[in-house]
Amino acid sequence: MNMDVSVIIVNYKTPELVCNCIQSVLLCTTGISYEIIVVDNHSEDSICQSLSTAFGKQIKLIELDENIGFGKANNEGVKIATGKNILFLNPDTLLINNAIKTLSDALDANEQAGACGGNLYDEDMQPTLSFRRLFPGIKWELMEMTVHKLEKILYQGNWMFNHHQHPMEVAYITGADLMVKRRVIDSIGCFSPQFFMYNEDTDLCLRIHQAGYKILSIPEAKIQHLEGRSTKNEKKQVSERGLLLSEQGRHIYYQKNVPPIRRFIAQVIYHCSLHLLYLVSKCTKNGNSRAFQYRIKVNQDLFFKLK
Repeated sequence: MNMDVSVIIVNYKTPELVCNCIQSVLLCTTGISYEIIVVDNHSEDSICQSLSTAFGKQIKLIELDENIGFGKANNEGVKIATGKNILFLNPDTLLINNAIKTLSDALDANEQAGACGGNLYDEDMQPTLSFRRLFPGIKWELMEMTVHKLEKILYQGNWMFNHHQHPMEVAYITGADLMVKRRVIDSIGCFSPQFFMYNEDTDLCLRIHQAGYKILSIPEAKIQHLEGRSTKNEKKQVSERGLLLSEQGRHIYYQKNVPPIRRFIAQVIYHCSLHLLYLVSKCTKNGNSRAFQYRIKVNQDLFFKLK
């Protein structure tokens, strides 16, 4: 039976988060047909048995033999999905309202739209990163260097969260709640297997944009995003592995999508930004200096060493 929406959730050692996410989908989603597909990235725990016991036939469960990363695990889910729209939903999210129907209706109503996403809220229900208005490149890095001050002025505060009461075209939707038309995926492909984690969502949205489709922010769809709970350690700090994967994903995106000269300029700006942020964090003692120091080292290894 074909569904309106296939909800794909990738899990890696986040049993409580993924259970709460599934429960929010079941509680909030009405008025459409949907299926929930959970792809477990070889968590090596009892999560799969627990999910089967808790939800039974309410979910489809794919158990992978190894951790193949976020994008490729989602691709495995797409292989068995029957929905005309595919929602890639992070396990560290909770639906606030009937967001899935709202997003699906928005895609169905707009022939030119290829993908969409809702407004995301953090643990304290404050607006958080939901999309960006630019793709990574020289302009992007200049915005980052100013700690988004230029972006806030340019887009009147709507640079990463939709404060309007109507849909808005954006560059890309964060992968926490990215819904894509199935026919678009069938046409351009899903997540690139070059990525393990980070920036695969940006890359997919770029390809959707290059294929001539619009990417929309739908503010009526509201989802809570527990900001990286699935990738942080017990002290709520991003691990060095997480930082490494972030830098590697960034490197792959630039190598894949940005011409050499523009890529070099963008990377010089980024490298300068990291040094500035490191100095600021050291002076203000905000606790981020070690993370910036590690990013500087990884960035040098990736972009400034001759191979």
